[in-house]
Amino acid sequence: MSQLSAEDEVELQSLLKQLLKSISDKISGAPSTECAEELLLHLEETDRNFHYEFVKYLRQHVENSMGAVVDEELKNLSRAEGQHAVGAGHDTLTHAVTRRTRDSAYQQMTQTLKNTMIVVVESLINKFEEDQLRKEEMHREMESSQSNSQFIDNCSDSDSSFNQSYAFIRQEQLQVLAEKLDSNKPKEVRCEALRALCCAPPSDVLSCESWSVLRKNLCVALSDPDLSENVMQFFAKSFSSSPLNVTREIYTSLGKSVETSFLIHKLSFPSGSAAVNINSPEISQLLKQVRLLNDFQKEVTNFWIRHPEYMEEIIESTFSLLSFHHERGSTGAEKMLEPVHLLALLDIKATWFIKWMHGYYSRTVVLRLLERKYKSLIVAALQQCLHYSVQRSVYSRKELEYSSFVHSLCVLGKLIIYTNGRKLFPVKVRKHKPVSLTDLIVILINIMYRHPRPLLSLSPSCLVMEVLWTLCERTECLLQTPVIGTLLAPVIALLAGQKTFAAHIIAEFTLKLLDKTLPSLSESDATGALCGAFIFVCRQIYNTCKGLQVLRTYGLHIALASAWKKTSSLAERIPTPVPGANTAKSTQEMHNLVWEETLLDSLLNFAATPKGLLLLQQTGAINECISYMFSRFTRKLQQVSRCEKFGYGVMVTQVAATAPGVVALQSSFVQALVVELWSALECGSDDIRVVHPRPTPMDHTDGICHKQSFLSLVNLLSSSQSVWELLGRRSLANKSEYTLREMPTSIPDLIDRLIVVNSDVKIQSLFHYEQSHTFGLLLSVLCCCLDSFLLLESQYNICSVLLQGQRENVPDPDSTEAIIIDSLSVERNHVLVRVNVVGGPSERKLPSRRLQECEISKFLASSREPKSEESWLEICKKHYCKAMMSKPNTLTGKEEKNVKNAVLSSVEQLGIDTCLRYGCFLKLLPEDAKNELVLLTKHIKTFLSSQRITSSSQLSLQDGYLGHDWLSSTVFLLMAGNTDRSLDLLLSLSSLLTSAFIWPARIHASVHFAKEVAESGISPVYWCTAHYVEMLLKAEVPLVHSAFRMSGFTPSQMCFHWLTQCFWNYLDWTEICHYVCTCVVMGPDYQVYLCVAILKHLQPEILQRTQSLELQVFLKEEPIRGFRFSSYLDFMLDLERRYRNIVLTDM
Repeated sequence: MSQLSAEDEVELQSLLKQLLKSISDKISGAPSTECAEELLLHLEETDRNFHYEFVKYLRQHVENSMGAVVDEELKNLSRAEGQHAVGAGHDTLTHAVTRRTRDSAYQQMTQTLKNTMIVVVESLINKFEEDQLRKEEMHREMESSQSNSQFIDNCSDSDSSFNQSYAFIRQEQLQVLAEKLDSNKPKEVRCEALRALCCAPPSDVLSCESWSVLRKNLCVALSDPDLSENVMQFFAKSFSSSPLNVTREIYTSLGKSVETSFLIHKLSFPSGSAAVNINSPEISQLLKQVRLLNDFQKEVTNFWIRHPEYMEEIIESTFSLLSFHHERGSTGAEKMLEPVHLLALLDIKATWFIKWMHGYYSRTVVLRLLERKYKSLIVAALQQCLHYSVQRSVYSRKELEYSSFVHSLCVLGKLIIYTNGRKLFPVKVRKHKPVSLTDLIVILINIMYRHPRPLLSLSPSCLVMEVLWTLCERTECLLQTPVIGTLLAPVIALLAGQKTFAAHIIAEFTLKLLDKTLPSLSESDATGALCGAFIFVCRQIYNTCKGLQVLRTYGLHIALASAWKKTSSLAERIPTPVPGANTAKSTQEMHNLVWEETLLDSLLNFAATPKGLLLLQQTGAINECISYMFSRFTRKLQQVSRCEKFGYGVMVTQVAATAPGVVALQSSFVQALVVELWSALECGSDDIRVVHPRPTPMDHTDGICHKQSFLSLVNLLSSSQSVWELLGRRSLANKSEYTLREMPTSIPDLIDRLIVVNSDVKIQSLFHYEQSHTFGLLLSVLCCCLDSFLLLESQYNICSVLLQGQRENVPDPDSTEAIIIDSLSVERNHVLVRVNVVGGPSERKLPSRRLQECEISKFLASSREPKSEESWLEICKKHYCKAMMSKPNTLTGKEEKNVKNAVLSSVEQLGIDTCLRYGCFLKLLPEDAKNELVLLTKHIKTFLSSQRITSSSQLSLQDGYLGHDWLSSTVFLLMAGNTDRSLDLLLSLSSLLTSAFIWPARIHASVHFAKEVAESGISPVYWCTAHYVEMLLKAEVPLVHSAFRMSGFTPSQMCFHWLTQCFWNYLDWTEICHYVCTCVVMGPDYQVYLCVAILKHLQPEILQRTQSLELQVFLKEEPIRGFRFSSYLDFMLDLERRYRNIVLTDM
């Protein structure tokens, strides 16, 4: 194809034409050139008939050009020894052939083909242009013949030039036409001149020197019914083919003409008439002119962004026309016909105004003119709504007035969604008090209530609801007491006039709907869409911390659970299908199924908050709710991320933080998550069932693709309670043989395959050993929770396995001097240091702390009975706050000098070793303090075990508190290893309310709780403290709250982690002492204020880590750097003043 013959060129042109004709519809439908190119590139994927003759031609050409070269390269490479080996660092045979052929023959072929196609395409373009020119010439000849035959001027003052075509018209001819159009000329002359003008190019007419005279005469001719049609024809032609700087003159002239016609004719209609006859000459003529104006209004927005200098003139001309008769209102029995009436008939939903308000550049001008000069337009629109709101039926008045009402409503609805549009209110209306924005919304709601059946898209209720929906999405102007009162008026009437807060009215009404205790409503209304709608409103309230606080007393969770159980029992009564019988579900069965899912979904939304999760667990429906959530979670929705599908991402994390929640998740979510993770790392479930599974890639996989699965796993295992439920008393498989495509289905299986890789069999069973094992070691983030680490170490000896891996990571087994430093050894070393060294952000650099004399210690040593009226505790609080702010580093603890049947678990023993290491590191404990701490632990364990309920429903309730008692260890360090003083302090503390929150082991399954709360296995630190942390965080630090929502993580889960292990590994020892002392002295609610202060302190890092999908790992692994109690004490005191009545009361 280096030399293209004439025959080849003709053939290629024919094939290319055939291809373009076949795909012309697809190309013409593309919104841009880039989209058309993208469509052609992916044509094989989208077109069933892809194998066109042109495609076959190209394929044959590639085969002829490259076939022999590829065969030759295959032979050469096959002869070379070792070139066909497949492995890491080697090219496959296919890659090698591709690379070699691309370097030589392929480039030559593509260049030749490109040159050939350029020649063919240019020939096609030239032919197309020739055809177009030929068609235009024929069209001009036809116009010329028509002009010569029809538009011959016979007047005495005519010039001979009028006998020729007007395809090209001279200035002299236009001047003559302008004179002939003068109103003093005979009608026949004017009509002939108009016909001639319509055949002239609009650009020549509009740019002539006589245009101002022509425009004036044309406007005068508009009022003549015999001439109006031709004038309108010329104007329409000019609008479609002229630039905006010219058409705006025509538009303003036409507008002035219409305005003059309304003024001259003074059209009116009786106020009681049912219709206006648009076929009457005057109205028909005006209607056509307004139609032309409206068409231009709707199209002009496409052009004035390029010509903003003309935009204000067009807008002002429009407003002048629409407000003209409003300024000269009529009185008496007859009503004046106004331009807005005809405009409303033609464009009932005010499309022109919606388009003008869409762009900021035009919206600014519209709002400025409305505010300064044309506020009467808003007054007129308001009058239409006020007038209509007192009518009883849509169709009892004339359609013209109704269309005007709809048009006005659409204009107002578009106006008030913008801030500057709302600033135009209040508006003064004749014979009515000034109408504020709130008044307008109340009027619209009343219209909706008086016409409650939304049968058509233009019915009042539908139109008003559209406006209200838009306002709800964009503004908060509906959150006004009169608006809410109007909205709830029918509900209040059904509740026998009970008036209280809106949320309470809605909750009370919903309860009555669920209980079917409203006799005024029919059975179908009470159990149908109405009940579902009110449940949905309640759901939006109680799935927030503050909303749940408001609705908690109504027991909605109990009512919903009761309704669900009734509906579920009805479904169980459906008889078993008989073979051969009709299996189609009846309408009632489908209704019951939808209603059951609605109730389950509503119950599930209680899990959006920590306290709501406790209420859901008490209903006994948590397992069914999780099953329903999983059934929706697994649906294939391409547009929604898997984490946030239906808003369930945060909900799963919330549920996984508790023992009963993770038990419910275990059979569905956990297995699905493990399988999904393994499919990304090693192989998918689909590969097991096929005869020829997909080839295993040799290239390294991208870590980003695993991040979402990794974060989901971190969310699931964030709480020590979930780790205990999923791993407690479960051994690892440690099989003697694993198949290559054997998939783990549980968390122990995952640990066995990815973390505890302690045999050659496990290594050989992984396709990507280094990547997969490194990924497994990343799960060391679980060990940031000390209780989780103690469980892993006690059951699986994690440290021993990792140390053995380090010992074996040497180049020579006989030598221990050299080690191999690779990604695995570095990660193993990181994990070992993390789990064996305890301390805050600065304590891993061995800082020194000593207790010094301060005012609070002087006060404690002084008389206990104060002379003033203040209580001893209040004085103590003041001294404590003063000491915290002046000398924040003084509380560190200082040294001062038979439970035989108690047995400590392996977890408790490991916790004791961890505590001793930390105490010795801080130089607070002697080396032989282990026996003292063991004795203290046994005392506390015996004391607390006598105050717990017994239950076998969950692992976390069978053997008491499963984790280590970190508060007891903290007190032991505070008392410098003195068992007696530590025990006295802990026993005294157990009688205080504070102990229920800072001492998780003390309150676990405690008899001091209601039985259902104690049996739930959910700690008050979670359902109370963490719940209020989320509530205050949303109000005080909203950006952080939003960041958690976006990440699928919850602040309650992280705070529960911090508080459970008493901030060990996250704060320095001094700050840990401040935490304990603050909660004891200032009150347990300071636990909430502290967590909010910490999250406020971390706000910059949280926002940054959220963007990089690292929030969970950052909060888990990193200590809380730079936080000092003294710096945030004022902030916490302010939170106490504003929230203590709510938080401490509930505690």
